[in-house]
Amino acid sequence: MRSMLAATFVVAATVSAQAQMSGTATVTGVKPKQVTTVPIRPALQTPADTAKAMAQADRQAIQSDLAWAAHYNGAINGDVSDRMVAAIKEFQKDRGGKQTGVLNPQERGVLAEAAKKRQDAVGWKIVFDAGTGVRLGVPTKLAPQQSSDASGVKWSSSTGTIQIQMARRKEASPTTAKLAEQEKKEPAGRKIDYTVVKPDFFVLSGMQGLKKFYLRGQIKGDEVRILTILYDQATEGTMEPVVIAMSSAFNPFPNGAQAGGPPPRKTVEYGTGIVLSDDGAILTDRQVVDGCLSIVVAGYGNADRTAEDKDHDLALLRIYGARGLKPLALNAGTAKPNVELTGIADPQNQGGGAAASSFKAQAAQSGGAEQPLSPAAGLGFSGAAALDADGVFAGVALLKPVLIAGTTNATPASASLVSADTVREFLKANGVATAGGGSTDAKASVVRVICVRK
Repeated sequence: MRSMLAATFVVAATVSAQAQMSGTATVTGVKPKQVTTVPIRPALQTPADTAKAMAQADRQAIQSDLAWAAHYNGAINGDVSDRMVAAIKEFQKDRGGKQTGVLNPQERGVLAEAAKKRQDAVGWKIVFDAGTGVRLGVPTKLAPQQSSDASGVKWSSSTGTIQIQMARRKEASPTTAKLAEQEKKEPAGRKIDYTVVKPDFFVLSGMQGLKKFYLRGQIKGDEVRILTILYDQATEGTMEPVVIAMSSAFNPFPNGAQAGGPPPRKTVEYGTGIVLSDDGAILTDRQVVDGCLSIVVAGYGNADRTAEDKDHDLALLRIYGARGLKPLALNAGTAKPNVELTGIADPQNQGGGAAASSFKAQAAQSGGAEQPLSPAAGLGFSGAAALDADGVFAGVALLKPVLIAGTTNATPASASLVSADTVREFLKANGVATAGGGSTDAKASVVRVICVRK
């Protein structure tokens, strides 16, 4: 309102000044000529403005997913660019949607699921190689064979169609310009079609024999570290997104937490379990109970892990001799995207307490077995039950780190919802009946799961 009034005052003052300059005066008794003022409206928000309002980690995750979906070939750094906006529009165009340059929740869910499928297909993993001191991403399913020597480490496919070489050496007073010229000539016959040389790193790409190659080198003092990726042209469709991800994930001189990748698993970890039957069947997050020396369900004692679904991170526990359990009603229906998550937060997040609590969240409807949840659940909530406003069981919430193809040390947490249908299929395959009655009070049907590791 203030800006509109200010604009009106400016226009009116301008008209008055023009009248005075032209010698026109206001005559007493004569009705002055009406002046129509047009308010100046602010410009509409652009897709870039919308992206800039997001957290950098969220922008980086979008860039990473766009790269894996083969729509983005820029740096995965969270910076807003025309290339990023164009990639979003291309993704929307391919889906037959409106090309707004801004992802709605459903589109974001579809994109995340598409990226995860491609990461899983190639076995994408962030590793730290102690021999070269480098942190990098490796497609472990495409290049499962690993070997090393004094100069570095190598990953390759069984047929040699894909080769990843990580080299480390020392040189006296190295410069990226000098190194780039050396690499252009070695081995002989390299044909370069792309070159970037910066003060601390350089990039080359082109053909090496019958293979395409991508090379990224970096220096620090007298240390030189060079990543080379070679692949047959027949694998180009698969390898192009991988090369972009590897380039952005390449951290030749990591320090502190960056060197080790994800933090080590906690000695004691807390999660939430959903009571499925009065004879002690419990559903929880597989990652929470992975590698445990013992699993305890608070208030009921030790539990055995009897089954797991690695694809969807579900685990089935069994406690024996328990009484007073209230199974949750896994009633069928079409769940709405707005859900309420019920779980038991980490003791540190509730002053040592163990009370069940609930909060609202939204699931992006991607149509797959898992949908991104926003906001992400807190510690202890992994395995929480999700019900919509009508009491329809929507699935199980899982908390997990985002696997981003980038060098950032901050790994944002995300949450996903494993769909009710996927949960029912898992339980049916393991002899747990889901039909019939049960409690509609989720707080009465969740338990704290405690994993004790070494």
